Amino acid sequence: MYGEVALDFNPVVKELCKRPYYNHPHGCPNHGVRPTCPPRNETIWGFLDESKPTWVIYNRFDFGSHVERMRTKHPEWSQRQAECCLYWQGTARKQLREITKRFVSQSESNTMVITTPEALGVNLTSTMKKIGVYLEWPPKKWAFQIVVAGSKK
Repeated sequence: MYGEVALDFNPVVKELCKRPYYNHPHGCPNHGVRPTCPPRNETIWGFLDESKPTWVIYNRFDFGSHVERMRTKHPEWSQRQAECCLYWQGTARKQLREITKRFVSQSESNTMVITTPEALGVNLTSTMKKIGVYLEWPPKKWAFQIVVAGSKK
């Protein structure tokens, strides 16, 4: 699924990469390592032409049903184990890649896809709201994978 939208940009969003989470007390391990990750990267407008339309391309994964299947299959598991991204994220990302591939095949040749828009300052929660998609934090029923596309700068 995808929709044309004006991106909500806020450089503070890049700081989320440093927020601690389970087993990562210093935040994302890619922070400061990958050239596309903060603090080494530019903003989204360093890559995309701000004067041209931008799109969000997204996959909605039925996270709630997945967790229920895991709880049934492994009743001894904790909630954290049933929700573990190792058991669902590969499938969800594959679905997103297929949607993205279809979008790009129908787009202009200079279309660029940004796979880590938050690392470039895009507030996906408020951006998705603009097209009527509300993200749950943390996800309980639906988990979304989102990329941004636009014309290369």
